[in-house]
Amino acid sequence: MTATQLKTDVTIVGAGLVGLAATVALVQAGYQVVLVDSQTQQRLRYPADDWDQRIYAISPNNMQWLSQLGIWPLMDKSRITEMQAMEIWGDTTSQPLTLHAEDVNADDLGFIVEECLLKDALLQWIEASDVCMLTGHECLAIKSSPQQTLLTLDNQQTIESTLLLAADGANSWVRQQLNIGVQHKDYEQTAIVANFLTEKPHEHTARQWFTHYEMGGGGVLAWLPLSKNKISIVWSAPTAHAEALMKLPLDVFANEVMRAGSSSLGAMSPIGKPASFPLILKQANQSVASSVILIGDAAHRVHPMAGQGVNLGFRDVIDLLDLLESKHTCQPINDKALLKQYARIRKVDVLNMVSLTNGLYHLFESTHSVVKHVRNWGLSATNQQAIKKILIANAISL
Repeated sequence: MTATQLKTDVTIVGAGLVGLAATVALVQAGYQVVLVDSQTQQRLRYPADDWDQRIYAISPNNMQWLSQLGIWPLMDKSRITEMQAMEIWGDTTSQPLTLHAEDVNADDLGFIVEECLLKDALLQWIEASDVCMLTGHECLAIKSSPQQTLLTLDNQQTIESTLLLAADGANSWVRQQLNIGVQHKDYEQTAIVANFLTEKPHEHTARQWFTHYEMGGGGVLAWLPLSKNKISIVWSAPTAHAEALMKLPLDVFANEVMRAGSSSLGAMSPIGKPASFPLILKQANQSVASSVILIGDAAHRVHPMAGQGVNLGFRDVIDLLDLLESKHTCQPINDKALLKQYARIRKVDVLNMVSLTNGLYHLFESTHSVVKHVRNWGLSATNQQAIKKILIANAISL
């Protein structure tokens, strides 16, 4: 075997959060892993007065999993915020639906974490564990069969593996090369993300407003608690409205965010500049192929209103590891029956989340008076304690 040829148990394409977490989990499970990414990976830390625009709400179950992997203790706890409650407003409701973790005897609904913080911890573990990382080179070709996969990089490096995990994002190169189709829906919306310092404390409460615009179309404004008096926002709005917001001076934009959130936290001062990205639903027609599994956004990209995109990706990895741990000793990790079993397990979880986010989008997009009445009555009616407990339990179970 020459220096340009590698043989391994698992090749992972994509060094985002899901690909990195999969690398850590598989290495700890005893598998030899090669991690591939076209971008050079560097650990990145933000100064104390700056915050990453990319923020995730990590579920309690996934926090426990990351803790078991030894990743959670590597992060700066002062930059992680517990989310203990959530308030949700409809477009005409005067009082919010309020969900408290304590209603189901839980400590938290989730944990708000910057992408750079979690990625830095994952890279720290991988670098310390001397995992083989091939970065800075594009993938050139892939051949997959029931026996193995062969990946070729643009420097002619080849990696032969029993199993390949495609964690290379919503526009997955691996998925395209294998001609796996995608269900695609353009929401005709744009999400704006930004961070703010607020006058009043957020009290570890996330806040979400479902709105409807006179120009047509619905939107969602979410405020997520950061450390001390800081929040991160995700404002999903019709693209024309979002583009107009992005053109505003920072102080005017901050006033618009404050006004849209009913000045719940008083005056708001921007931390850095806002960023935006289009909202698109993508779901691969199949999550497995010959010796290949799609995970994370390569398999499914959902509306950010539920904040569960990265959680779904972590669940992909967790379910895969559970299957590998319980498989027969003589069963290879790319066994056809094993991959089919994985696909069945993940299909239910993903379809539930797609149905929820897509259903909420259409519910608040509608201008029909009956639909408008029902959606706002629903938020008020849901303040019944029994139904609230079901909603909270579902929210924290992922």
